[in-house]
Amino acid sequence: MFVSLEFLRGVLGVLAIIFAHLAGRSGAKVRKGKQKITGFYGWVLRAAACVIVVSIRHELGLLDVAVWVLCAAAFATGWWDASRARAEEDLTHQIFPE
Repeated sequence: MFVSLEFLRGVLGVLAIIFAHLAGRSGAKVRKGKQKITGFYGWVLRAAACVIVVSIRHELGLLDVAVWVLCAAAFATGWWDASRARAEEDLTHQIFPE
């Protein structure tokens, strides 16, 4: 079964964006001291590998630039999402009714 290389580049681009978001979340957790830095490096390496593979064998094009910009935005969104404070939901009255 033959799959188009452009389709595979698109799939790797989507994976790179997801990995960049998870790298941003992990970076915020490392900064807070809730996670080891090796987890952050793992997500960064995964995202970088996908971005590099998307860029191989083709000239610089719209797909490459779009993936890079979306990866940067996903990283920033992940960092912001993990760094903001969340209100803890109190389920005591639902679990233990009076």
